[in-house]
Amino acid sequence: MALTSDLIALVHRDVPDPGPVPGARSLDDADYDAIVADLVARRPPGADTMLFAYGSLLWRPACATEGGRPALLRGWHRAFCIHMIRYRGMPDEPGLMMALDRGGSCRGVLQRLPAARVADCLGALIRREVANSYITNQPRWILAECDGVRVPALAFAVNRTSPLYVPAPSIERTADLLSRSVGHIGTGAEYLMRTVAHLESLGIHDPYLWCLQERVAARIAARFE
Repeated sequence: MALTSDLIALVHRDVPDPGPVPGARSLDDADYDAIVADLVARRPPGADTMLFAYGSLLWRPACATEGGRPALLRGWHRAFCIHMIRYRGMPDEPGLMMALDRGGSCRGVLQRLPAARVADCLGALIRREVANSYITNQPRWILAECDGVRVPALAFAVNRTSPLYVPAPSIERTADLLSRSVGHIGTGAEYLMRTVAHLESLGIHDPYLWCLQERVAARIAARFE
């Protein structure tokens, strides 16, 4: 990989948490419990509750999971399509977060949520992935293909009605933002590097992300040469 920890260290700096996104309401426990209850009510029948992990949930899980099976999700693709002015971006130097967006396909991993702790796991996942009332990274039940069988699973996909949705940013624009963005939990470049490295370790090569990390690395190197 061209994008390395040494390059990311050049970008990183400590910044304060700017606080909630303007115009969005922070969710409370009642809000999160209602989202979980709705997901449970709409959960497809079956003994197992599966999670389709395709990005940071692979390398920074929100809850305990059991096993991991390669899977293909048709009709969705990875895209840096969420405007970030908190966490890995700031209002004066925004970043982008990855989500599933419509079109194409995506290879990821199916992870089983422990049967005895499904509600707790869903609660942890929602609190991690749904930051505010915009519900930009929306939980939904999908069908992923695993060993030739379509398996119901939970996935987080972008809500195109959210004001934080960024439709189809170019790879050059995405690289520009990720090479500079920093938030109170880290950099956009680190998020990209960890995701690509983990996918590669699983035997999942995403050509777009691979090209993107090369462009981000080149921009950082040129900026600090």
